[in-house]
Parts: sequence; structure tokens; C-alpha cells
Amino acid sequence: MNYEKLKTFIVVAEKKSFSEAAKLLFVTQPTITAQIKALEEELSTKLFERTTKKVSLTQSGIILMNYAKEIVRLNDTARKEITEIENTVYGELSIGCSFTIGEYIMPEFLKQFKDMYPLIQIKVDITNSNNIISDIKDQRVDVGLIETPIDDSEIVVESFLEDELILIASPLSFSSENPVISVDELKSLPLIVRERGSGTRAVVNQYLNQSGVREEDLNIVMELGSTEAIKAAVEAKLGISITSKSAIKKEQKLNLLTAYKVKDVSFYRFFYTAYGKNQVLKSTAELFIEELYKMTRKRRELTL
Repeated sequence: MNYEKLKTFIVVAEKKSFSEAAKLLFVTQPTITAQIKALEEELSTKLFERTTKKVSLTQSGIILMNYAKEIVRLNDTARKEITEIENTVYGELSIGCSFTIGEYIMPEFLKQFKDMYPLIQIKVDITNSNNIISDIKDQRVDVGLIETPIDDSEIVVESFLEDELILIASPLSFSSENPVISVDELKSLPLIVRERGSGTRAVVNQYLNQSGVREEDLNIVMELGSTEAIKAAVEAKLGISITSKSAIKKEQKLNLLTAYKVKDVSFYRFFYTAYGKNQVLKSTAELFIEELYKMTRKRRELTL
């Protein structure tokens, strides 16, 4: 049985839709239909019951599904081991990065990684943590780098770097020179936040909840979809925000933004690698994760 046809069969079965499978595999729906038809002819059986509303597996389809995933997994494992024997590191690598990691942590690391492995073709998609997990499950990306731990039995999550969040404001926003803001003051200040589904927003809410502050208690004046947009809005004195310390290094040097602490609240979090639990990682993805941990370990040692 053809490997590509089996992969197509698995996606159609999981999504219960020929059109959704076509989107995920970046092919036309007639191509999906032709591949399934060819597989049915090869096996002399019908694999799907089709109605106007949904697609479901026949009994023969259920039997094939039990073996198809294992066949694809074994194929991927064999390809991986053969590639490793070749001793030349090349291939494709697709990474999903949450905004803070993708914009402020990854550029430096990707430069080092690309210098070491110039034959690896890298594609990076910067989006929020929820989208990355969906992309991992749909095998759109090989590995994700996210800002919140995910409790999902299908996903392996491991921390690789600690990050601190701080309150930022435009210079001279506060009459006091005290670099500490109380929780009560925070409630009344115009707050700019990231969109729902953002790892940064989830972490901020988690720590504030622990201090007895709900999101409904805050004076949220604006939601923005990126850290860069938030920094620009804060510089324009549209409000304050809470963001990663690593995101404002340049603005602090140029005196465009000022950092403050929130009294009795420490916003610390970890960044995490994420990949499918039952997914055979590409050699390039394994290498990427290994080198990422080496780099972050060196960074920690330099700050001690």
C-alpha cells in the first residue's frame, strides 16, 4: 500500500471530511478523492460511508485504520534511521513559536543553529500557544515553542527557559519615582492586554488570580495581537501593560519605556517545547531541541 495514500486515508478518517483533509495536506479535494478511490480499488473494498453532512469509516475502514497509523509510524522511523546513518544533516524543519519566543528569543538562536546546520530548511510560524498545539496535532509543525504548560495527553511538554514578566509604561507616566506599583493601583490603571489564547495573558491572569485579582477587576482598555503592537501603544501613552522583560531591552536603552514591579506579585514563567506524543520526530526536530537546550543551559550559566 502506498505511503502517501495511507497518510491521506488517516487524515480523512480523523477529520471526517475530504475538504478538511485537502486543506491540511495542501492538495485539492479531487486529489484526495482520487487517492482514496485508488486505495479502495487496491483493497477491493469500500473504506468510507459518505453523506452530505459527514464521512464515516466502514468496517473495512476501521480495520485498516488500526494498521495504517502503525505502518506510517514504522515508515517514518525507518526514514529517520537511514537519514541518521548518512551523517549529513539536512532536511526540513517546521517550528511553531508563540509571539514572545518567536520575536525576541528565537532570532539569536536560529542564527547559531543555521550557522551549524546550513542545509536544514527552516520554516517558522509565529502565532499564539493554542494555535501551535492545534498545528502540532494536525502535523503542520514538527515542534512548538510555547509560553504556557499544556495539559494534553497527546502532547509532550518540557520547559527550556525561565522568563520574567514586568509592568511597562511610557517614561514619566507616574508622578512617583517609586519603581513599584501596588495591586490596587494596577486595578485602576488603563491596561493593554494580549488577545485571548495568548500565553502571556494566561500567565498574567494566573498570578493575579493568586493575589485575589480577577481579570474583571482590571481596567482593560485595549486588546492587541502582538507584543510589538502593545509596546507601540504604551509608548503612545494609551495605557500600561505587562510583558516579557526580554521584549523591551532596546526600548529601555533608548528610554522609550520604563519597567515597574507589581508589589507582592512576581510574574515568572517558563517557556516550553511541545511535540506530539505519538509522533515520530524528524531528525531535524530532535537536533533542534537538543541544540536549544544546550544554548539555554549556557545562557543560565552565564547569568549565575
